[in-house]
Amino acid sequence: MMQEKNAAGLYIHIPFCVSRCAYCDFFSITNTGLIPRFLDALFKEIEAYHQDFPGFDTIYLGGGTPSVLSVSQIETLLARVRGAFTILPDPEITIEVNPADWERGDLEELHGLGINRISIGVQSLDEKELILLGRRHNPEQAMNAIEDVCHAGFENISVDLIYGLPGQRLDRWIDTLQKALSFNPSHLSCYELELKPDTPLGRRYKKGEFSLQSEENLRVFFMQTSEFLEQAGYIHYEISNFAAGMKMASRHNQKYWDHTPYLGLGPSAHSYNEGRRWWNHESLTDYCRDLEISKMPVGDSEVLDIEQLKLETLFLGLRMKKGIDLAQYRSMYGCDLMKERGPVLKQWADAGFIEIDGGFIRPTLSGMAVADALALL
Repeated sequence: MMQEKNAAGLYIHIPFCVSRCAYCDFFSITNTGLIPRFLDALFKEIEAYHQDFPGFDTIYLGGGTPSVLSVSQIETLLARVRGAFTILPDPEITIEVNPADWERGDLEELHGLGINRISIGVQSLDEKELILLGRRHNPEQAMNAIEDVCHAGFENISVDLIYGLPGQRLDRWIDTLQKALSFNPSHLSCYELELKPDTPLGRRYKKGEFSLQSEENLRVFFMQTSEFLEQAGYIHYEISNFAAGMKMASRHNQKYWDHTPYLGLGPSAHSYNEGRRWWNHESLTDYCRDLEISKMPVGDSEVLDIEQLKLETLFLGLRMKKGIDLAQYRSMYGCDLMKERGPVLKQWADAGFIEIDGGFIRPTLSGMAVADALALL
């Protein structure tokens, strides 16, 4: 079924984890006793926005760890969402899950609630790497979880993996990819490890406990990952994302990359609509307190001017295989990108970072490897 153009996406941040992973700096807390208070506040936020967006065609439950919620709590949450918002036909409804959190029967119930896409936080299928990352599952639990999701009726299954770990060998990484592909997932997200200083792993690095991969090694990991997965039939449609056909690409995440409106609910969640971006408090206490006194829990906001929007369009477009539609860019911003940045674009093309063809600017694989730096030139 064709999707309504520019339909908004709905993101709901579930800010709870049983334990914090060593590399993670997303907002989460381990006090799961606060879940009832959080849900009460979340339901108030849902109601507060019920007339602000005409309709959603994607819903994404992320975190944190959404799978710390019970199936009945998720059922209630989705009922509140459907009661407050217009959910367009054939929505993509995704939930992130941690391996070993749910039994197969729970997963079958989730499928029955209309959730049709699962993102499994595997990260690695190597025992030592999982210990380094502070994950609470082992390789066997991860593979059992993927198998359970398959048997529960889900056809759209994404596996999250991390490469570029300290001391990681390329052959071990390829072995992890091969094991993941044995389940025929429809989607893989392969992220380069990004070490944040205020995480347990970041603090260990600061103490000199290990060395990071070199830039050249990371480039080899990136290039080999793309080569391996494309040879296996996957489309490398965004820097970190691979799909078994574009129908299986994440419809929700693509909204973040092309300035489609999206609403973020829950602490630390971000929203965007018509050039304005706003984000909630990165504190469960502040989030709940505001909603309990009927105040919106917005921490701050910004209005993007035309130059910021143009730069973001360039930055985000160079992260995606489809690239930048020059006619669309001209229609949106009233200027010719080739005239405005022609000499720089020619340099990028001559260096093999982009291709300019058929009215599009598209990144090459080498360009995707350095896309963040390209957009700053």
